[in-house]
Amino acid sequence: MSEIAVKTLLESMGSALRVNRLRVASVFFQQPELFFDLLKICFETDYKLHHKAMWTIEMILEKDLDSIIPHIDYFTQNIHKLKHESAIRPTAKICKWIAEAYVKKHKTAFVTHVKPIHIERIVETGFDWMITETKVAAKAYTMDTLYYFGCLNFENYDWIHHELKNIVLQNSSKESSAYKAHGRQILGLMNDL
Repeated sequence: MSEIAVKTLLESMGSALRVNRLRVASVFFQQPELFFDLLKICFETDYKLHHKAMWTIEMILEKDLDSIIPHIDYFTQNIHKLKHESAIRPTAKICKWIAEAYVKKHKTAFVTHVKPIHIERIVETGFDWMITETKVAAKAYTMDTLYYFGCLNFENYDWIHHELKNIVLQNSSKESSAYKAHGRQILGLMNDL
């Protein structure tokens, strides 16, 4: 399948309904060798439907998170490029899954393949999303990601919780009730440490 065929498939997806996203993702379940071609399209930010490629990646990784491992370097090198809200939200969710697999679940594949540079890129992009006009869903996933990586007992990450706490407290007055509720939950988790 060529890049043109992948883009044609994305164009046929329709709305963001889960059934539509799963229909397109099923093609990539059957042809996993095309995963990287799809991932590259996610970061072609000039392509008007790059967000639909990220929706598809999200569906794939929801079923098989390990699929990102061979491409973790490419993924983390490019996440900062995303500006479209419909691409940022699934990316933030994927970052949460990666952080959770690495820190909370101690999945061997992630502990082995996710390197400090990958964590740094995710954390840096996450903080950018937290301080910009990103929508609340992406910020909630990002709070979780930053919380998980801040739990690492490494000197390089001991500042993450402090900065996350400051941002959540500073922004709570101007953010939505959903942001405030999730922020309180994250602050509670950090206080319990």
